[in-house]
Amino acid sequence: MKQILDNPAWHALRTHNRALGNVQEGSAYFRPEVSPFVAVEGPALEGLAALHNALPFDNNVIFVSNENVEIPRPWQLLAAVPGYQMLYRGPAYQGSDGPVTIPLTPAHVPEMVALTSLTAPGPFSEETIRFGHYEGIFDDGKLVAMAGQRMHPEGYAEISAVCTHPDHLGKGYARHLLLRQVNRIQQNGEQPFLHVKADNTRAIGVYESLGFEIRTEIYFYVLKQ
Repeated sequence: MKQILDNPAWHALRTHNRALGNVQEGSAYFRPEVSPFVAVEGPALEGLAALHNALPFDNNVIFVSNENVEIPRPWQLLAAVPGYQMLYRGPAYQGSDGPVTIPLTPAHVPEMVALTSLTAPGPFSEETIRFGHYEGIFDDGKLVAMAGQRMHPEGYAEISAVCTHPDHLGKGYARHLLLRQVNRIQQNGEQPFLHVKADNTRAIGVYESLGFEIRTEIYFYVLKQ
């Protein structure tokens, strides 16, 4: 039986993230300045052709699904990135002592874009901050670590853009920021989840140590119209 998180972008755009994109019939997409993610309501092979016709822009997009499918024409497949979707199963309201965290605002976007470009935690654009709840750690006035939220289907919230500048690894910044996001989501009565590339064994180990468990394989298909 299908579950909401099998098709997270679709359910996010139908619920808490609907103001950040558009849904029409069986196709859905975020505005490209916010996120490249697109979705279809049902099986990928049945919905991707209609999605191609529904998009009002020609940017490359990312179709996220737990289906391992052959991408149909007229789409051009640029990359297929396997990953895991991890669901938080740890204790409620873990405390996390750590450095001061600062809420990130649009004024911080240039630094956020620079940090995510350096560390590649996933797509991050000028308006991605609109997903909300981004926090950062600063050292000598420079942003060196951050985390926030992204897809927000009913009952769940995705932790995203977890990244640390290479010069500041090993200081526990990612753990601290992750647990703060976990607490925020739980206090809202929702369950935290996240996505990670399948080959990122270091990150997977960190997430598992904090109470995340692999729920399913997930695929990120980078598509060109």
